[in-house]
Amino acid sequence: MTLEVDRSSEIGTVSGPFLSSVMQIEPGWIDYNGHLNMAYYNVLFDRAIDQIWSKLGIGVDYLNTRGGSTFTAEAHVRYLREIHLGDPVRVAVYIVEADEKRIHTFEELRHAEDGWLSATSENMSMHVDMASRKVAPFPDDIRASIRRMAEAHRALPQPEGIGRRIAMPSKRPVTAS
Repeated sequence: MTLEVDRSSEIGTVSGPFLSSVMQIEPGWIDYNGHLNMAYYNVLFDRAIDQIWSKLGIGVDYLNTRGGSTFTAEAHVRYLREIHLGDPVRVAVYIVEADEKRIHTFEELRHAEDGWLSATSENMSMHVDMASRKVAPFPDDIRASIRRMAEAHRALPQPEGIGRRIAMPSKRPVTAS
């Protein structure tokens, strides 16, 4: 599967999910099972979020000039296929929903050349006023930028896995024969 995105500077014109740059797996991230350790999937997802946040105007420059940032309130990661050293990866990020204080995202980690899905991460991020370290509304210009991208992403086919929950499979009652 190849993901395409309009890389124009106008956020409302995206034709696909936001795509991160291609990232490489670092040797120290490989665990004793010979694959990417679960913690580093989150590093890759976080690096992709930093890239989309920068495009939306809420990256490190926003923190330094306007005193706002985002904190992750909740995350749900699914590990679907192993990633190994040497596998180039990229993350597709969808803004599922947003309001004045929160952004709900869904990310897909894919092999950058072959397109297969390795993992997904669904997250709820909160906007924080760093002076008070309390949740606060996004400024109007930032909220408008987020809204434009969220509207563009809502027009896309919804990726499989959004809204999943963790639960043990239901046990069927044993019937007498």
